[in-house]
Formats: sequence, C-alpha cells, structure tokens
Amino acid sequence: MGKQTVLPSGRVQPRFAGICTFLRVPRLSDVTPANSPVDWAIYGVPFDGGVTFRPGARFGPRAVRDASQYIKPYSIELGVNVAERWSVADAGDAPVLPYSCKETMESVVRFARGLGDVQTRLLAIGGDHSIAYANMRAVWEKRGKKALAVVHFDAHMDTVDSVWGEKWGHASPFIRAIEEGIVDPKAMISIGIRGTLNTAADLDFAKQHGVTIVTMDEWRRNGAATLAAFVARTKGRETYLTFDVDAVDPAFAPGTGTPVAGGFTSAEALAAVRSLRGTNLVGADIVEVLPDRDVSEITAMLAAQLMLDVMAV
Repeated sequence: MGKQTVLPSGRVQPRFAGICTFLRVPRLSDVTPANSPVDWAIYGVPFDGGVTFRPGARFGPRAVRDASQYIKPYSIELGVNVAERWSVADAGDAPVLPYSCKETMESVVRFARGLGDVQTRLLAIGGDHSIAYANMRAVWEKRGKKALAVVHFDAHMDTVDSVWGEKWGHASPFIRAIEEGIVDPKAMISIGIRGTLNTAADLDFAKQHGVTIVTMDEWRRNGAATLAAFVARTKGRETYLTFDVDAVDPAFAPGTGTPVAGGFTSAEALAAVRSLRGTNLVGADIVEVLPDRDVSEITAMLAAQLMLDVMAV
C-alpha cells in the first residue's frame, strides 16, 4: 500500500473550483511513483467507436469526473476512507484513435500498462465497453499474465464474435479476452443479463466456456447468494470488476447508449458491488455513460459513486 492520498478540503477549496480530476485526487504527473507508490491509477478512455446503437460515451470520462467532485472519500457502508487506505492518482486520458477499434485497444494497452508500478491497480472510465478489453489486458500484463477472475455487471453478455465485421466493438470484449487467456471463463460471473437477443445462440459461447450467467430474474430470486458463493470460490484470486451502467434500469441510469428495462435500482447496484468486500480486486472499469442521454447527471453520479465503492471494496 502506498501513502495516503491528500485531497483538498471541500470546506477550504470549493468543490466547484480547481482542476477536475476524479474525486479531486492528485494528477499522476504530480506524484513520484518511486517515492510514493500509487495503489490505484484512474484514467479515462474517451472512445465510443465500438458502439452498436447510440454514440456519445466518448464524453463519459469528463462527465464522471465532473460528477465526482461532490463524492467524498469515506464510505459509510464499508467503513473505509479511500484517501486514507490507498494512494490514488488521476492519470488523465489514454490516447485513442476514433476511427479504429483495434488500434485504440492497442494504444490504450500501451498507455495503461505504463501507469504506476507492477502493483498499481488500474481503474478505467469509459467510453464504450470495448475499452474493458484494453484495461483487462494491461492489468493481465502488469501482473504476470495470470488469467483473471471477472465480476461482470451488464444487461448484455458482450461475447458476440463480431458485429458488421468488427471483432473489437463493445459487443465482443470478453470473447476476445477469453480467447487470449486474459480471462478464465470458469472464474467469470455475468450479472444482470436480461432483455431480448437476436438469437439464443448469442449465449452459446459463454455457456460453452463455463461463464456463470445470472439473469436479472435470477438475481432477484437468489443472485446475491450466487455471487457470495462465487466470491468464496475465487477468494484470494486476482479479480477484475467491469461495470456497464446499462446493468442499471434506465429509470435510474438513463445516460447510456443501449438501455434495457428491468435492471438494478441504484441502491441495488451499489449494494451488489459493496458485497464484494474482501475480493482481491486488481483492476476495474466503469463504462457506457452517455452524458447527452443523462438526466440531471444521475448516471454520471452513480458511476462516480460506484468507482469510489470499487476502491473501498
């Protein structure tokens, strides 16, 4: 664990003033990793070239950072002060190539694996869900290429081989990561899956490779117990958390490009993430915030709160 994070006091410097970093943490360029190891490096990936419906998530990192200005570092529910527990820094945004999904993934991997040291955890703000592949790969490379366990919150499985001939879009990050050995599918759980599909075969890859699928209906019956059993089974294992905000019902998170009715409430989503307390999280992402479709910043605010809880977990 690195040194504590020094945050400006909201009672001295107003929260609407100063440089807009996530949670008002220092910029990574202002931290000397050799003298003060960074436990969590936060960075944005302003890319939505992989979307299959509404674009606009490229503006997500800015919106989430802005919404985070009022988020404080102490979690009442988890009893953890993130600023006291971890050294956290904002690394800015990864370079993206808006006309190419594959080249963007390669660019983000190069950027992210150079942040902090080998123990630094990476927390990416999307962008569309394609960016999860890049952050997972960077985490995997930094930590010795051991297959990661994954907790995946989403309305969609994102294991489609390709859409319109594109194999690196937001419908495909997990099939690519599983193919490359970055993710152990038998240690992956996908939670909140619901709605309609083009065909039932869209679930075949995940089922055949041993991914645990928890539909939203199943979650409401016994999903919390299923997740608890998964956490117990993977205890101590290096785990990656990926959270697509469309896991949340659009009544609570309208600012997303592929909304599906019947999802988590905000409170349920936060409680589900907090239930992962004690998990050995080594990386995470929050994706698919689309500010133009948001209402009073409620989706961006939820994403910012989820990020704080991820670090508190």
